[in-house]
Amino acid sequence: VQLVESGGGLAQPGGSLRLSCVASGFIFSISDMAWYRQAPGKQRELVAGIPSRGDPNYADSVKGRFTISRDNAKNTVYLQMNSLKPEDKAVYYCNAEGRSFLRGTSTYWGQGTQVTVSS
Repeated sequence: VQLVESGGGLAQPGGSLRLSCVASGFIFSISDMAWYRQAPGKQRELVAGIPSRGDPNYADSVKGRFTISRDNAKNTVYLQMNSLKPEDKAVYYCNAEGRSFLRGTSTYWGQGTQVTVSS
């Protein structure tokens, strides 16, 4: 199983970044996906989740600014981050509740991608 994130980097306040996470090793289309983040000295927190069916959900701190989406044909989940704030600085992790016929459901994490918001 692999979750490979990309798209992090440096953005100015008010700017945008788009994170991508390509998944393999489980059946992406029936798996729930999410993005978490962890800032220095803080606990990892849920940023946004998108189930295999149903509506996405967002942390209050990012509602109206971030959008999570998925492309089942590409086994990829995205996080579009607009109107970035310095407090969005963190390592962002892709998360999967990956389902497969052999293993059932297991939790998987990507390696993380750094997002820095600074002028």
